[in-house]
Amino acid sequence: MQTEHLTPADWLALTMKEKLDPSLVVSIHDVSTVTWERVVGMLKDLKAVGVSVTSLLVIPDHHHKGRIDSDPEFSEWLRDVTGQGQECKHEAVLHGFYHLRPTKQGEGLVTKIITRSYTAGEGEFHDLTREEATALLIQGKEALAACGITPTGFIAPAWLLGNEAEVTVREMGFDYTTRIGEVIDCKERRSFHARSMVYSVRAPWRRGVSLLWNEFLAKRLKSAPLLRIGLHPPDWDHQSIRDHALACICRAVEKRRVTTYARWLDQWRSSGH
Repeated sequence: MQTEHLTPADWLALTMKEKLDPSLVVSIHDVSTVTWERVVGMLKDLKAVGVSVTSLLVIPDHHHKGRIDSDPEFSEWLRDVTGQGQECKHEAVLHGFYHLRPTKQGEGLVTKIITRSYTAGEGEFHDLTREEATALLIQGKEALAACGITPTGFIAPAWLLGNEAEVTVREMGFDYTTRIGEVIDCKERRSFHARSMVYSVRAPWRRGVSLLWNEFLAKRLKSAPLLRIGLHPPDWDHQSIRDHALACICRAVEKRRVTTYARWLDQWRSSGH
């Protein structure tokens, strides 16, 4: 059974027909024991501009620097802010396990560019076998379960989800996953074309290009049924990036319903499509 791909025009027409509100999902990537303090500050800033719920992409053991289920304070905080089933709470999403991809012998040029230059060695699920993906997904689910959380979504580090890993995500019972350009409904076998805004801050030239590119994207996606804005903790270390992201979000919340990936997908399914 193949996945049905809905173009922006396809599901914009359906969204308008069903009178569904245009939506905004702000996701914070790389939530972990390592980034916890910065994430708390980001949530405070986002709430101040009208974003009271986000999708929090949680790494169980960020670069092998501390498991979430071994930190009682982090676990308690995560349970408190997510509060599963509550509309006013954030959503916890499984985001890889270590968020690292070891280099492999015989890698071609394209693979090196994608896994080293584009994502600095963090494309953990880019080219895993089904067996490797299954092992990491089981460990990730167990780590979140130990924190009292059952995630319905999985998003690969850097959105680099290989074909074998995607099949595994579906077989493991996850409700949805995403890539940088689409949201994938794993149960209904549909994908929604929806480009995410995201910043790159590792070098000054990257930050400059990111500001220009995301300003362009914000205008281009103005009428999109779903606007996705992906943020990373290091974004908040750069005033220009932080200010631009918050300005884009301020404009978006004026005309969009702020939601999470899981709730957006529930709304779409409940519309009968």
